[in-house]
Parts: sequence; structure tokens; C-alpha cells
Amino acid sequence: MAASMRLLLRRVIRLSHRYNNVTAAGVSARSGCCWGPSTCRCFSDVAGDRSTHFGFETVPETEKAKRVYKVFENVAQKYDTMNDVMSLGIHRLWKDMLLHAMHPQPGARLLDVAGGTGDISFRFLEYVRSQQERQKRRTVRSMQTPSSQDISNNYFTEDEDTSQESRAVVCDINKEMLNVGRKRADSMGISAGLSWVVGNAEELPFDDDQFDIYTIAFGIRNVTHIDQALQEALRVLKPGGRFMCLEFSKVTNPVLARIYDAYSFQMIPVLGEVIAGDWKSYQYLVESIRKFPDQEEFKHMIEDAGFYCVTYNNLTSGVVALHSGFKL
Repeated sequence: MAASMRLLLRRVIRLSHRYNNVTAAGVSARSGCCWGPSTCRCFSDVAGDRSTHFGFETVPETEKAKRVYKVFENVAQKYDTMNDVMSLGIHRLWKDMLLHAMHPQPGARLLDVAGGTGDISFRFLEYVRSQQERQKRRTVRSMQTPSSQDISNNYFTEDEDTSQESRAVVCDINKEMLNVGRKRADSMGISAGLSWVVGNAEELPFDDDQFDIYTIAFGIRNVTHIDQALQEALRVLKPGGRFMCLEFSKVTNPVLARIYDAYSFQMIPVLGEVIAGDWKSYQYLVESIRKFPDQEEFKHMIEDAGFYCVTYNNLTSGVVALHSGFKL
């Protein structure tokens, strides 16, 4: 065991040197290009095309979606493992916090966008199931000596609960991510109340006013037009429905921010190469975090889309922020 760990450590160090040399060469090759969270452009816009960022690189808007698709196609099989690496395992706690803040009730309909691996939807269905069981236990305790009328009322209540089954729809643009999610669901024995749909966050394949809750966890920063995705979220939610977004954000603790940056930019691409054989995809994922708007700016974007009572909570000193808003 110790020998294998030493071999892994030597490989990480060797790849780290190689990665630093490659990125340094890439920076020097870009004439006048900024390597950092800057809005400078590395090359002129293609005639007739609007440009956007792909990590720290400027690309035509028409190209970004294809490149993001390729990234997640490449990392799909190791996505959960690398989430553990990128967050040191804390992403599981962040997702649990999202569910507790959501506090869904039986009968709720969830749309989980960019949720290919099913993490949020699995938690949602389990949370609702536990709520149903808790309600049944309370009913049993309150009916020590039930009358025939109480028994009849309870029967019809259970029948209504069955007809109003909670449902979760996982929507992701990437088929490989959805395949990973389906396999996970099968291995966990989860099928009831769960659907899988290929769809783009900017043009959702659903009618208006369909869902009680819309979630997107660590996915909205990869969308080309974030404002358009927010408008789509508003459209498909029912009046009174809730928008919830979990996304990497601006670290508020200066010491933690320095440590986090060093780990993100130096180690995550290297570990991506060691674990998934793909440092470039993980370099993009790190850069996309830096390019995403900070908490206040994103809050204003949610409000501009038409949501009300918009708030956010920093988790782990702002490494991640949980945003929430309602459709009135």
C-alpha cells in the first residue's frame, strides 16, 4: 500500500511539472493574452459572431456549447470521483444542504437541470419518501383508538398521496452524463418517480408552469447564455415555484481563497490527468469557476430574470453559494 502511494505521489509530481511547463508555454504563445480572471480577449471576434468565454479562452458563442459538451462527454465516467477531488468530498454536504433548504413535500415536482448523474434527484426522492414516512408515523400515533370514520379518512388520504406522487425529471444536454445517471439509478434500485430527458438549459423541452422546484447544481456556469437559462427556469416553474442554484463562487476568507486557488490551479488539472487521463477538461472546469459572476452579481441576474425574494447563502466561506428565488 505504501509503495503504491509513493508511486502515485511521484506520478502526480511528474505530471505537475509537465502541466506547469505546458501551461506556461501556452501563455507565452498567446500574444497579449491575459492568464487570469480577466475579461481581455485572446483574439479578435470572428466576423459576424459574438464571442464568449470558455474558461480563460475567448471563443465564438456558437462554439462554446460544443466544447462544453465534449468536456462532459470526456469526464462523465469519472465525474463523481473528480467531484470528490475538486471539493475534497464536501460537495456531498453541499447537496444535502440544498435539499434541507428546499424541504420538498410529498407531491412536489422537481426539474433538475444539468443533473445528469442524478445526485440531486436521488436526494429529492429520498427526502420526500422520508417525509411521507414521517407523516404516516404521526398519523398512526395520533390514532390510538380510531373510529370507522378515522379509518375511512386515512384510507382516502393515502389514496390521494399515491395519485400525487412526487416526480423528479433529470434534464441534461449531455447523453453520456445521463447514461451514467441511469446506471447509478439502476444500481441503487431507483426507478419510481424518476425521468431522464435530453435538453438544453437555454431551450427546455417542457411546457410552461410545469414544476414546483427547479434546481441546477454546478451547471449554470457552463451555459453560454446564463440570462436565457434563467428565463427558461422562470417559464417552466409554476406560480409560487422555487428556483435553486448551487454553484462555485467567490471565497470570502482571504487565507482560504489563497489556499483554494493554489489547490485549484496547480493540483486539480494534475489529478484530472492521474484519475481521468484528461487534464485539459479539468483545467477548463477550474477556469470556468473563476469566470463565473460573484454572489452579488449573480443575485442581480436572477432578479433581472423576474424572480422575487432572491437570496443566497455562502457555504464553506463562499467556495460555493446556494441561490434561491421564487416565481410569483
